[in-house]
Amino acid sequence: MSKKYHVYGIGNALVDIEYRVDENFLKKHKVNKGVMTLVDEETQSRLMDAIDHHEADFKPGGSAANTIFAVSQFGGKAFYSCKVADDRFGDAYLKDMSEAGIDTNYERQQQEKGITGKCLVMITDDAERTMNSFLGITSTLSTKEVDEIAIRESEYVYIEGYLVAAETGRAAMKETKQIAQNNNTKIALTLSDPSIVEGFHDHFVDIIGASVDLLFCNEHEAKIYTGKDDLMEAREMLKKDARRFVITQGKNGAMIYDGDTFIDIEPYDVNAVDTNGAGDMYAGAFLYGITNGLGYAGAGKLASLAGSKVVSQYGPRLKWHEVQDILHHISKDD
Repeated sequence: MSKKYHVYGIGNALVDIEYRVDENFLKKHKVNKGVMTLVDEETQSRLMDAIDHHEADFKPGGSAANTIFAVSQFGGKAFYSCKVADDRFGDAYLKDMSEAGIDTNYERQQQEKGITGKCLVMITDDAERTMNSFLGITSTLSTKEVDEIAIRESEYVYIEGYLVAAETGRAAMKETKQIAQNNNTKIALTLSDPSIVEGFHDHFVDIIGASVDLLFCNEHEAKIYTGKDDLMEAREMLKKDARRFVITQGKNGAMIYDGDTFIDIEPYDVNAVDTNGAGDMYAGAFLYGITNGLGYAGAGKLASLAGSKVVSQYGPRLKWHEVQDILHHISKDD
């Protein structure tokens, strides 16, 4: 019996505020380049005030949200569980989800008072993205936001690794995983960011266990998680914790383990200007592919092309017509 949703996602809902900065700005303000750092509202506001020479680009985001948005854009049916406040950013966030055809937990519950989370994305000339996130109300995302009905009706759940940073978030990750296991829903999880894997390694091990159907990570995260400096050794170790996995390798493409064999996915040659959201897009396109008959190699090819399009522009999402062009390109190649 087919299920209502291809993918159910859960993660931190953040409004992305993007600026272009130079290396000196990061050094001057002692910002760790190329990773996501959790900050308080005062720190985030101070940095934004210091960037007075560019206008900001505001977009609803968050890692799992970007992935779920991509699933929907490609033609999949998706559900997203999150936590936003009863403020203008929260209202705009839910409006964005609705207009994209994505169902959310807020169809069954009310927004609470508070401040919707924001992610300051600083992009340098080498296309590297550095993120300082003030989680706001999403820091209290808990089992209350987990939607059991939607999980039961989904082929996959997609769990954002950033949730591991909060005790209530970890509880939500575990409950999502348990409900999925009880209802024949496959479990996908992303390691999200090297600094998160390093800082919360033991919690990841506890949550992942040996029962994740699909793990997404980049090669740096794979090495940190497994404790192996050699990627070939790391991928062998990952077999113990994930039935299948995808390791993205930036300009070198990706390697996919489909449960039996490794599949190398060739990269698309592209001039990268902004890597923000590349991994999110890759996961979204891949999940769409495997839930819509493309197989692992085909899904990897689709995800690689989609990721290359994202890094060649500013922002973590593609326009709807760009997604249709990608689908047309893939179907023509087949």
